[in-house]
Amino acid sequence: MACTKETVKASGLNIWSSGATDGSEPVIDIIAVQGLGAHPYYTWVKKESSADPNKSTKLRDKARFWKSKKTQSQDAEDDDGEHEILWLRDLLPPKFRNARIASYSYKSDWRDRQVKTNLRECGNQFLNILHQERQLPNERKRPLVLIGHSLGSLVIQQALVSAALQPDFIDLRLSVAGIIFLGGPFQGSDAAIFGQWLAQLAGLESTLLKVLQKGSLDLFALSTDFYSCHRDLDIVCFYEKEKAEFIGIIKAQIVDSQDDGNFELILKEVTRMSQDGPAAVAKKYLANGSGVTIHGNVHWTVPRRVNHLFTGRAELLLRMTKALSIDNTSPDGQKTFVITGLGGQGKSEICLKVATMMRKEFWGVFWVNVNTPSTATNDFTAIAKALGHSVNNFANALRVLANEKRNWLLILDNADTPDFDYQVYLPSGTHGAIIITSRMSDCSQYNTVGAEVIEPLECQDSEELLFKAAKIPRESWSLYTSQATEILHLLGSHTLALTQAGAYIARGHCKIHEYPMEYQRQRKRLLTFRPKQAQSTYGDVYATFEASADVLMQSKSEAASDALQLLGILSMLDSSVFPLQIFENAWGGCKCVLSTSLTEESDIFEITTSHVSQLPAFVIADGDEWDSYRLTEARELLASLSLVTQHDLDGSPGLSMHPLTHAWAKDRQDSEEQGIAWIAAGCVLALSRINDHTLQTQERRLLPHVQTFIDIRINREVSLGSKPIVIPILFQSGWALEDMRQDSKLSQLLNDMFDELGKKPDEFSEEFLTLYVLQARNLANLGYNRRAVKLLEQVVRIREATLTEDDPGRLEPQHDLAIAYQDNGQVKEAVELLEQVVKIEEATLAEDHPSRLSSQHALAITYRANGQVKEAVELLEQVVKIEEATLAEDHPSRLASQHELGLAYRVNGQVKEAVELLEQVVKIREATLAEDHPDRLASQQELGLAYKANGQVKEAVELLEQVVKIEEATLAEDHPSRLSSQFALAITYIANGQVKEAVELLEQVVKIEEATLAEDHPDRLASRDALAYFQQYNLCILYLFIHLVGPMRPPMNEAFVDEFSLERAPEKVEYEDPETGRGIGLLRWNDKARSGEDRGGFAGYVWVCGVFNGYWSDEGASGARGAGVSFSCGVGSPG
Repeated sequence: MACTKETVKASGLNIWSSGATDGSEPVIDIIAVQGLGAHPYYTWVKKESSADPNKSTKLRDKARFWKSKKTQSQDAEDDDGEHEILWLRDLLPPKFRNARIASYSYKSDWRDRQVKTNLRECGNQFLNILHQERQLPNERKRPLVLIGHSLGSLVIQQALVSAALQPDFIDLRLSVAGIIFLGGPFQGSDAAIFGQWLAQLAGLESTLLKVLQKGSLDLFALSTDFYSCHRDLDIVCFYEKEKAEFIGIIKAQIVDSQDDGNFELILKEVTRMSQDGPAAVAKKYLANGSGVTIHGNVHWTVPRRVNHLFTGRAELLLRMTKALSIDNTSPDGQKTFVITGLGGQGKSEICLKVATMMRKEFWGVFWVNVNTPSTATNDFTAIAKALGHSVNNFANALRVLANEKRNWLLILDNADTPDFDYQVYLPSGTHGAIIITSRMSDCSQYNTVGAEVIEPLECQDSEELLFKAAKIPRESWSLYTSQATEILHLLGSHTLALTQAGAYIARGHCKIHEYPMEYQRQRKRLLTFRPKQAQSTYGDVYATFEASADVLMQSKSEAASDALQLLGILSMLDSSVFPLQIFENAWGGCKCVLSTSLTEESDIFEITTSHVSQLPAFVIADGDEWDSYRLTEARELLASLSLVTQHDLDGSPGLSMHPLTHAWAKDRQDSEEQGIAWIAAGCVLALSRINDHTLQTQERRLLPHVQTFIDIRINREVSLGSKPIVIPILFQSGWALEDMRQDSKLSQLLNDMFDELGKKPDEFSEEFLTLYVLQARNLANLGYNRRAVKLLEQVVRIREATLTEDDPGRLEPQHDLAIAYQDNGQVKEAVELLEQVVKIEEATLAEDHPSRLSSQHALAITYRANGQVKEAVELLEQVVKIEEATLAEDHPSRLASQHELGLAYRVNGQVKEAVELLEQVVKIREATLAEDHPDRLASQQELGLAYKANGQVKEAVELLEQVVKIEEATLAEDHPSRLSSQFALAITYIANGQVKEAVELLEQVVKIEEATLAEDHPDRLASRDALAYFQQYNLCILYLFIHLVGPMRPPMNEAFVDEFSLERAPEKVEYEDPETGRGIGLLRWNDKARSGEDRGGFAGYVWVCGVFNGYWSDEGASGARGAGVSFSCGVGSPG
């Protein structure tokens, strides 16, 4: 008899339709399972609109939240004017007249103190009730369509997982024709966390809610078990696009008519499953009777159980189980899945997990450790013996497995030897499934159904693994998120490393927040720490990497030897991507050194043949052409062992290392080996700089490597014993830092070098002139212009006394001195000296020679600073034309000249040309330089000023604020570049009407410059004049014209001045805005002071508006600042 609203049961099966009215038997069962805490009747009901459609139901629903189900039912009955539609009763039966349609209800209301249950209990209850309701012979094999909503989806999964494990339920399991999940929380729900919190507040049972939490391990286990048992089922999932009402936990997706879009979607799937159900069920019964079905596992030679800390990899596990399933056909018959990746990332653990999940699907699951031929032979012969065969070699054992027709899974673990062909371990034939784990990417070629390169765990999974290993209670995890994130970054989310870090913390060696500092102090100790229980195969992180090194050391091949050398060099650099083009550039440097005759009396800072001899063997210095073969073989070998990762850098190869592999590669060497590797790496870097600009054009990639190389402190005895080798390396590294504008780092290096040489930086010595040139450059870049000038004057004086006037060794320091003069405000001296240098170079060097172009470039800058703007533009256009024809568009020299030309264009009034050229420069520098690189910031600053001059004031402010923010975080407060940017931003603020911000910034700049610059320095004078003007007039004139006249355009602004001539303005007028009144008073005063020069107040107006619209005079000292910005009051300004 069909159920009614009055007879619906709170627990059990409620039949809404028994099938055809003619008494014939139903041909299909359709059963819907409710969600958590849902009402057995109203879960599936949709009510039509009430008589009062405007009546709010939100308060009522909130009140219902804490009411009992009985009270809620009564409330529902009291709602007059509503027509109820229960779609299981009213909409489905007309469409499925031969179907028995029911809903299943169970007690799961977490708000009811009497309810104490869990998901497994709910699933088993549903399974038993289904079994009881389908006892008759004609019912047992009847196709069954299940519909689960929310928690009901999980109840169905749990029931079918239990059914798969119990022979009594074989009919029920085989009869499922399809399943529809409506909003199934398979990965948990945030709402459950909130519900658990409410339950705990009220002292209610929260077991079910805990299971439903987002990221629940129980849900993950249920999903994987369900899929492994029932991957052949027809399953459809629906998810609500909008958030459901929060009554219970999630309100059911219900429908109100056959035209409802939701109903049509569900109906389509139910119809398809009903039509296909009988055939699908019959096919499964046929397969079950034909011997293809699973007989259960008989042979299990897996060495250990899954580690209890196993975390994540859900997507991979599902993909592997699907690919290896006996129900999934492969084109080649035999299914092979290959897992490759870095040691310690959990390849073997994944195999253990898959084997455990699929155990019941395979008659035999066999594990073979193929790390050595002997272990492989032992394991294969043991398998043959277990199968009843006595064999004496692995070939015969393979034949035993190949001839076995029952389903088997073979796991070949640790296929890590590069020169071994692992194909010999693959059984012949088309039967069985195989998983191969290897560090070698080449092994992926053996796959027939899939391959996976193991990457680090996702952040959330990595955190969970760390917390579990550290034995931190789950409820406390949220308190340690930031500390965990830092450890994840430190360890590169390496699986084994996280496990050991957690064990180290759990053993009480340190607290979780102390681990990063402990790691910095005792890295090797931490990465060789081994937990007492549940150890990895190799024991610790370093041991798993060393296994790969052992393979290389045992090999006698040239490639293995080269690979070890390459590994040592990489360990002295950064772990980020290193462009291998540097090795070719180093070879080019070798050719230059070998072709130059150097005597024993060479400069101590020169790169010599001794450095060439320190290069790795795969760089063949005396070869006529660069040969990359040995380097390629070495990198391929390291990559095959997953010790490095290969990258394509615009067609050129690059290598990176996992942070832990990189740490191991360095720590595995003793101090002498580290010294040799450090010198080899240094020689590669130093030689690559000769006649090549790679260190500039690939600065972003090379910067971390140069920094790391310099930071490494090799054994002092090695350094002192190899001073002729070490000093030139450090010197070339210093020039690399200068090119990259790592000014602070270079300053530290210079101090170390002076210490190494037994000299004091402030005590000049003729012996080390080239070192003092580098030091002077560094001092100027740091803003110590006076010291730079003093030092370079001494260098130039010596060079002028010892070298001819056209000797590069004399011209270069003269060039540097001229630039220092300009930076120090000595513009005339700079012009005079550079004109002399340029004249000589134009007579002796080709027009496209880099030195000649560099000097012309510098002279143009001093011309602009000296007010000779036209000459600057003309000279820079000539330089840029040549460089655009000879240099790549991202070449630093070309960009520097284009930058200066853009600046000169702006000063010369060619604003549009300036904007166009500077936008091009900024675009390239933003793509090639770090965001705090001085050259990039300088171009952005100049572009901001060009925007201002072009009327793009908002863009100017935005760009300059960005520049100032970065420089305030990276430069000292008295650094000239920082002060220049702040000044540029201040005058741009004025143009944007941000007068208060402008004055505050100018006051700060003036204060610093008064303490650091000479009284007559152009920058100091410009800042002082600007601030003095704005302070003297209290900004009233600016305020008036910003808000009244500034926005106008001619001839409207002229008409304004005529109409409100200040000469005709009454002397005593009260204005609503006192600032406006004061401004007009000042203009009146200005008018009278200027009588006879211009009419009315227009002259003062023009002057003030000139300030706002960016028409600053760029004559005189405008180039003294790095960006060519200065303040000038203009002709006729008061004061």
